[in-house]
Amino acid sequence: MIPEHALATDEPPVSAEPSAAPRRAPGVRSRAGNAMERTRSAVLDGAARAVEKHGARRATMGDIAVLAGIAKGTLYNHFRAKDAVYAAAVEAAVRSLAEECALVARDDLAEALALAAERIGGHPALRRLATDELAAIAAFVTPDDGPTWRLARDGVRAVLDAAGRVSDAAAVDVVLRWLISFVAFPGVELSRQASLVAAALPPASLTHGA
Repeated sequence: MIPEHALATDEPPVSAEPSAAPRRAPGVRSRAGNAMERTRSAVLDGAARAVEKHGARRATMGDIAVLAGIAKGTLYNHFRAKDAVYAAAVEAAVRSLAEECALVARDDLAEALALAAERIGGHPALRRLATDELAAIAAFVTPDDGPTWRLARDGVRAVLDAAGRVSDAAAVDVVLRWLISFVAFPGVELSRQASLVAAALPPASLTHGA
């Protein structure tokens, strides 16, 4: 979750927890459900684009709706406040990146780590925050026990597991802290750095029976 103190707004305080995505019974798909999922996806994309264009503090719910290509009333049907949209957008981005990198890590952990670092360092919304809103960036690079950081740790653990590497708390912390350094400072020589990090993580089999 984006910490509330990092992206404070003038809107009435409400929960910044992302609204739950629509749920269906297994095997059941409906046009209405598909439409809701498409709208939600458009909203999250619109939120990222609004931050890139206006900055997190200056962007409004109206800006998000315009860039999502939906009516403002439709946006409020999904989210009650701007911080809730931001929280959901960050959560979705973390999930998507973790899933993509876990697939790559099955064949090459270093490549997966380099991909994650490249996506993080080059994310347009994060680059806008790094330029204009350093308080928000400070929050992004300070891990805590919030749900988004737990999700990020789970994602890193899944990547390490897919690569057959040690995925205990210490290993996850090393990788996570390396990755979040690219939020504020986009990296150079990503492949070389990623190879060094990957090489420092022993195979999981070496810890079995220890």
